[in-house]
Formats: sequence, structure tokens, C-alpha cells
Amino acid sequence: MPAERPDPAGPVPRALRAVLLDMDGTLVDTERLWLRAVEEEARERGLGLTAEDRRFVLGRSVEDCAARLAARTAARPDPAGLAGALHRRFAELVRHGAVPLPGAVELLAELAAAGVPTALVSASPRPVVDTVLDVLGRDRFTTSVAAGETPRTKPFPDPYREAARRLSAAPPACVAVEDSLTGVTSAQAAGCPVLVVPSPVPVPPAPGRTAVRGLAEVDLALLRGLVSGG
Repeated sequence: MPAERPDPAGPVPRALRAVLLDMDGTLVDTERLWLRAVEEEARERGLGLTAEDRRFVLGRSVEDCAARLAARTAARPDPAGLAGALHRRFAELVRHGAVPLPGAVELLAELAAAGVPTALVSASPRPVVDTVLDVLGRDRFTTSVAAGETPRTKPFPDPYREAARRLSAAPPACVAVEDSLTGVTSAQAAGCPVLVVPSPVPVPPAPGRTAVRGLAEVDLALLRGLVSGG
């Protein structure tokens, strides 16, 4: 009996065009460094972080975090000056302590070998992104998007839309890999299917999100399945 042919009127499976990867807490172990930078800066200003503060700062831009700290500090420091202090403190910590997470380098190598374009999409400033690119290998990424390079940053869709635009790919054909609710919200608003890796603050399950226990169990077949519906 001959094999059945696909219905020409049925949906055509979508091909994976690109993989868009968050940086902090997804590819490199910087979430702890960012929390440390915020905690140290807050402590110097006589402020202790609440559990809600810690949830807020994960995945947020430096400017967002500075504005939150400034609003809670009795001296009401200038948010721009506070953001600059956070920039410098975090960049120094990353320069000396950024470490690729398990499976990150292997996944990037597999994507490169298969010719799948990749973008690093971060809410961190360009100097920090460039430091991490040096750690991971600049040649592993087709492009990168940092805070300040789009009209709005995460949780708005702008960074992921810009990354997809640079790669000439439609967002639904790009898998976003994220660890924070802020980043997941950004990627989903842009129209990307999202692969969620563990975070200190778990991301709740929802349609369009696929959770894994870590990058070590992510491969090309899984990523392709997320865009094809397989």
C-alpha cells in the first residue's frame, strides 16, 4: 500500500531559521553576579533588598533596577547616576567571574556546525555583552542586541524583534532561549516560541513555553520541533 502523501491544503511545517539566546543566567552564570552587584550597591546606600526586589531585578535593564532602588532609598539618588554605578560594578564582576553554564558551549557549537544563525539578546549594557562575547567566543554569534540598542528593552518585544530582523527571519521561526519571566514575556510578545531554562525565580508554565532542566539536554532536534510543531 503506497504511503499517504501530505495534504497540499494542510499546514506546511515551519523550518527553524534562527536561535535567539538570552545571556544572563541562560548562557553564562551571571545572575548571581548581577544580584551581588545590586545588593552591594544597595547596601552602600543603606538599603536591604526584599524578596520582591530580587525577583524584579532578574532580567531587567540596569536603568529599571536603578529606578527601583532610587525610589526606595531615603536619599533619593539620581537614577542615572545610580545606573552608572551599577553598570561599573556589574561589568567588573563579569570581567572576572563570568562562566559558561553547562551545555552552553556545546549547544552553540552544534548550531554553528548546522549553519543555524544565532543572536545574543540581552538587557545588559553593551560593555557587559562584549565581555561575555569574549568569554563565549564572538564567532559563535551572528549578531547581538544589548540594552539601549532598541527603543525599549525587555520585557517589551523590541530586542527580540530586532534580533529576528537582523537575521532576516520571522519571529515564529526563531526559538528564543530564556530563563526569566521578563525575558520570556519579551520573546513571546515578539512572536517567538520560547525554551525556558531554570532560574532562581521559576517561570510559570504557559502556552508557547517549553521548559527544560538545563542547556545540556537541548539539541537541534528539540529546537526544530518547537517551530515545526513536532
